[in-house]
Amino acid sequence: MQKMKHLFLLCSLSIVLVLAACSGGNSSSSEAGDKSQGSSENPASSRGNELVIGVTSEPQNWDPIDTFLLDWSTVATSVFEGLVDRNNDLEIQPGLAESWEYVDDKTLVFKLRQGVTFHNGEPFNADAVKYTFDRLLGELGQQGPQYSNYTSIESVEVNDEYTVTFHLNTVDPVLITKLASYGAVIVPPGYIAENGEEYFDTHPVGTGPFKMTGYDRDQQIVLEKNENYWKEGLPKLDKVTFKVIPEASTRLAELQTGSIDIMKRVEVSQAETVKSKDYLELMETGTPTVFALRFDTSIEPFDDVKVRQAFNYAIDRNALIEEILGGYGIPIATFQSELSFGYNPELEPYPYDPEKAKQLLQEAGVAEGTTVDVYIPGSDGNFKEITQAVAFYLEQVGIKLNINTVDVTTLNSDLIPNGNAGGMYRNGWGGWTLDFDNTAYQMYHSGEFWNPTFFDEEIERLLEEQRNSVDQEEREAIFKQLTQRLYELAPEVNLYQAVDLYAVNKRVVDFNPPHDDRLRLEEVSVQ
Repeated sequence: MQKMKHLFLLCSLSIVLVLAACSGGNSSSSEAGDKSQGSSENPASSRGNELVIGVTSEPQNWDPIDTFLLDWSTVATSVFEGLVDRNNDLEIQPGLAESWEYVDDKTLVFKLRQGVTFHNGEPFNADAVKYTFDRLLGELGQQGPQYSNYTSIESVEVNDEYTVTFHLNTVDPVLITKLASYGAVIVPPGYIAENGEEYFDTHPVGTGPFKMTGYDRDQQIVLEKNENYWKEGLPKLDKVTFKVIPEASTRLAELQTGSIDIMKRVEVSQAETVKSKDYLELMETGTPTVFALRFDTSIEPFDDVKVRQAFNYAIDRNALIEEILGGYGIPIATFQSELSFGYNPELEPYPYDPEKAKQLLQEAGVAEGTTVDVYIPGSDGNFKEITQAVAFYLEQVGIKLNINTVDVTTLNSDLIPNGNAGGMYRNGWGGWTLDFDNTAYQMYHSGEFWNPTFFDEEIERLLEEQRNSVDQEEREAIFKQLTQRLYELAPEVNLYQAVDLYAVNKRVVDFNPPHDDRLRLEEVSVQ
């Protein structure tokens, strides 16, 4: 136990040193923070009916068919809208479509909202919907990253000015959820035809609560109130400015001086500073992103399920989260977050039981002192600390862990898909549809890009079954069987669901940090 405590002290010290090194020149901002500690004066109190938000980066292209980046959705959720919406509680609800109905498993009819206009005054109607999906699924859209998510759509038929029918080429139980995502937002055909595709990249027009009136690449994005927004009385703010500030230390300094009202991506080491200021509030939110150490099940000793289960018993997830992540993480039993449809609340993470781990390793014939390789991204300092702690736990049950750090692109695009990432490797996944199909099919279906070796006949059958039904209760029952089977097979050590931290000036009213990075600002006001 003393050795474990010593390890975590070293881990904590290491994180502090790494963060300090990454935020060089931060001493002045720390001193400024100390002077303002306990002060009741709000440095942003003189700002009018507008909001300034500090973000880490921006996508450099605002055309929805050209991006899959969360940085796009952070801003453009206020500019564009889709037929279906997903609110901050992640509930599916009507958007630009008032209602929809499946005529059969491959025919979906939408009744569109009337009286809606794009920011340029162009009417929203069935022609705009058809144009959007013809464009997304056509030659131009096929060059972008969003195309593959919507290939189940064969065609869109205009029935009348405010009715469209989607004809599908296959059953797609996740289509409604995907239509609530940012790839399927509706764009103005007349505006694009008049101004051209390149102009639209940097001068986007949608139907959302705010219109983009200023864009300085890598500097800032300015949104102003859409006076003709279809939701009565919204938005409440006149203006929102997104300032691009890559360095966390600089974002915090700008927050403390009142230059920004909301800071995204607060680091764990900054949380106490934020909480010490009486004009700031630290807000946390669970995300769809999960992290695990995945096994290559074709490599000894991980071709034996007892070994994989032993590794799960050997690691104390709760201690990793508390001691290294500062408590900002949620233990997981399967490779999905609690926000995902298909999440199985009946499953608990493997308990920390090193004696059980030793027993299973002995039964599997694994010799004490066996060395295994693990590959992780060299740029992820937090996960490096976690892996070092994992190495300690495994050492206690007779396993030596050889940690290899590589470039994240090399790991995800070369080593993992080609089965060259050692016996274990870091696996992180966002699950953007909030449906376990998006994760499970790509992780566990044989032949998928990120699944070079894992195969189980029962898993294959269940994956296909859930994809061939649009009955969500039936799919949920299938997912329970699927997650139970995965839990038993243990193709990875599931570690934690990520938690995002926001720092918010208390002049901001009704801001709710999103689970999925998509800032919803129409209800937000300031005082």
